[in-house]
Amino acid sequence: MHTELLRNAAKFFFFVMTAFVLLFSFSGSSSLFAQEELPRTEETLEATVTRVVWEERVQEEGPAHLFQVVTLEVTKGSLLGKYIQAENGGIEASNVQEYKIGDRVLVVATKDYSGNDVFFIVDYIRRIPLLVLAAIFATAVILIGGIWGLMSLFGMVFSFAVIFLFILPQLLQGHDPIVIAVIGAAAIIPVTFYLSHGINIKTHVAIVGTLITLVFIGLFASVFVEFTHLSGFAAEEAGFLQSELLGKINIKGLLLAGIIISSLGILDDITISQASIIKELREANKKMSKIALFKSGMRVGRDHIASLVNTLVLVYAGASLPLLLLFVNNPHPFGEVINYEMIAEEIVKTLIGSIGLILAVPITTALAVFYFTKRS
Repeated sequence: MHTELLRNAAKFFFFVMTAFVLLFSFSGSSSLFAQEELPRTEETLEATVTRVVWEERVQEEGPAHLFQVVTLEVTKGSLLGKYIQAENGGIEASNVQEYKIGDRVLVVATKDYSGNDVFFIVDYIRRIPLLVLAAIFATAVILIGGIWGLMSLFGMVFSFAVIFLFILPQLLQGHDPIVIAVIGAAAIIPVTFYLSHGINIKTHVAIVGTLITLVFIGLFASVFVEFTHLSGFAAEEAGFLQSELLGKINIKGLLLAGIIISSLGILDDITISQASIIKELREANKKMSKIALFKSGMRVGRDHIASLVNTLVLVYAGASLPLLLLFVNNPHPFGEVINYEMIAEEIVKTLIGSIGLILAVPITTALAVFYFTKRS
């Protein structure tokens, strides 16, 4: 009876949170749709390269770089079906792409000072290979994970919906990033956990453990972002965002919100694992005391901590290889380089995320021990 009540409460909470997020999503995203109605001075077209008119290697001051003039057939946009010419590599850069016949590209159409049409190739169209990769990923998840793999995909879609339909629009409207991140996390956690692991006692414990751990992560992030004097402007995107929105967004708060949101995914793994371990240990030996049960769970949790912390460090390192190469190639001493904000910010993110993972193990283990022993 008690378990059935919990299940009904969880289902009710699921639908309430879903309706809550959808309601605020549509209200928050209205500003985005309003922005699209503003008149634009340029247009992004899709086109296919039909001819390479001219191609040469140009050397000015630095190393030689490619310069091309190509003919394009517009496949999407106001110039659909028309042929245009565009230059590629007119400005010296280190990443000039070499376009060939048949390549599908994005083209920016604008006007020069005389009012003449000017076209610039900005990048490849990568939609099809990305969709193929996503299809392979989804197929692998469903074939190996079965029904729970399929449900986890729904959970992933829900997370993206909350981020793109609620969190980002609310941030663009100038709302407090930390408050928005907390509300978004409170919606993402129960829905994705229940979809991925089912509505059961184990999942309830994992959700509570995750929420408590996120509170500690938020506190540590707030303290050490201030303590290390991080401004959030280490990335160029932050500066562009600040100038584009005229100071409407709190960039430091955005940094804190990013730390909270980035911790959600990995906490799912560790809290569910610890709750499952305690559940299985208790069912295997119902005479085991609370202290013995907690110690047994922690022995497994320590192995989990070691592997996950290492994984987290490697993920950050893999995502920041260009930055790390600049770090290694820097003639200044280590004690000086770590003071730069772009380095310090990555260190703070990595260490706070790792602290969160470490705290999640004893918190979730203690909750699971308390609940499963009390329940029996």
